[in-house]
Amino acid sequence: MTGTTVRRTVVAIAVTATLAGLTGCTSSDGPADGDPAGSGGSTPSAAPPQSAAPGSATPPSPALTGPVADALRAVERATARAGSARVESTTVMGSELSLKAVGALGWRGEGLTGTLTITYTGGTTAETMRRLGTTAMEARYLPDAYYAEVGDEFADRVGGRHWIKYVYEDLEDLGGGTGAGFADQMRTTTPHQAVKLLLSAEDAHRVGEEKTRGRRATHWSGTVGGTTAQTVDIWVDDRNLLVKKVERGRTETGELTQTAYYADYGVTVSAERPPAADTADFKELLASQGG
Repeated sequence: MTGTTVRRTVVAIAVTATLAGLTGCTSSDGPADGDPAGSGGSTPSAAPPQSAAPGSATPPSPALTGPVADALRAVERATARAGSARVESTTVMGSELSLKAVGALGWRGEGLTGTLTITYTGGTTAETMRRLGTTAMEARYLPDAYYAEVGDEFADRVGGRHWIKYVYEDLEDLGGGTGAGFADQMRTTTPHQAVKLLLSAEDAHRVGEEKTRGRRATHWSGTVGGTTAQTVDIWVDDRNLLVKKVERGRTETGELTQTAYYADYGVTVSAERPPAADTADFKELLASQGG
């Protein structure tokens, strides 16, 4: 395996864990031009799609007033207070990547915590990972960094270590600045961020009562402005807790869609740091490969 392949794979893993972890805030704004790994190949940007306010993890100030805004703010408060939930999400990033993530995430205290099992389900990035013997991985999220597990075949190429550590700040300059604000986005990504986005949509409205996985919920929808339109749909139960959200936007490789389901709010969440002896640092790894 060449140094270029190693660099591209390390960046692809960053994209995977990023998109899976951002279960509360995606966007219509696509990644910037350029090859983030410096590989000369087609690798998706490791920076997440930016929110409707470019470079910021916080959605624009609410544009809504009246009963709709009051109802959505009640959802935002209830979901924020819950602090944790089990998550099941699917993400499709154009022709580059599709994945499924299952686990539990918490958003109390300093930032995002939790563990997700991520399965590659399609796209060119998934094909690359399959050729390296990886069809699924575990991602552990902590307030300062996340850790992504790699298979034995790839570990053999990076000193025998099975985990890659991605410190959020280290990703800020990846791809010529496309990661601006990345650390803040990962620290604040929670289900109620989708509600904040919806509060910034002037056309936010109640669609009606529907069933989501057998549970009765209220469906809300709206369009968030930006370079292109981003749609946000949420489903809320009778406790004002988010039970489903769908966000759609555009990237340079096609439509970016994420659907997430939330259950068991308040569940205990844990994420242990992998052993240091079995962990490679993302920034150091790229440097050793000429990145």
